[in-house]
Amino acid sequence: MRRWINRFLFFGGLLILWEAVCRAKVWPPYLLPAPGAVIASLGEGLRDGTIPVAVGASLTRLGIGFGAAILIGTATGILLAVSRFLKETVGALVLGLQSLPSICWFPLALLWFGLSEKSIVFVVLMGSVLSIAITVEDGIRAIPPIYLRVARNLGARGVRLYAGVILPAALPAFVAGTKLGWSFAWRSLLAGELLFATPGLGFLLTMGRELNDMARVMAVMVVVMAIGYSVDRLFFSPLERKLARVWGLVRA
Repeated sequence: MRRWINRFLFFGGLLILWEAVCRAKVWPPYLLPAPGAVIASLGEGLRDGTIPVAVGASLTRLGIGFGAAILIGTATGILLAVSRFLKETVGALVLGLQSLPSICWFPLALLWFGLSEKSIVFVVLMGSVLSIAITVEDGIRAIPPIYLRVARNLGARGVRLYAGVILPAALPAFVAGTKLGWSFAWRSLLAGELLFATPGLGFLLTMGRELNDMARVMAVMVVVMAIGYSVDRLFFSPLERKLARVWGLVRA
């Protein structure tokens, strides 16, 4: 209860401060709209279907790109963890590419795929796959060697060793990497949509800027933050708490 009271007071204070700044006319309304104008714009976007359609289009692209990133990143991380040759060659390339901002892939995507959905999906994929691969590799390498020796002494080899010991032991790192990859994928998606005139949340942000409608821009920003927060609280946080209980890191 105290946590919710603290949140209510904090965000209530932010709204009051925001309203006070708007009433003081530090910036003109077309640059900093009042909370009421943002709420009204949000309600209008929900009523006319603009925001729901954009959310659906963005989440569809995210699902395709992020799903592919999970599969490719997990396989790459496993290969990097078990092969010294790949670690010394492909691993160095993965670390180097990880330092690239995801938007750097967009010019290549336009040249390879043109102005199409594939370009945005590719940017989402490249924005998240590398972080997933690195965390999966680190998770496997962090497994205590005693686990592997005991498993081998009990006859676990090949698929049984990976399915029964290595992957379950690396599961906390995999979840952490997936969560990190999700955040990168979400940002990459919006960055790609900002530059590509197609239905989506990024396109709504661009249109709000072009029309000088800052209330619509901030309303879309609220939707973006709400989706990110909801995914974390409804999926990743419960999964992390469950893994922590299973691994004995917190009290049940």
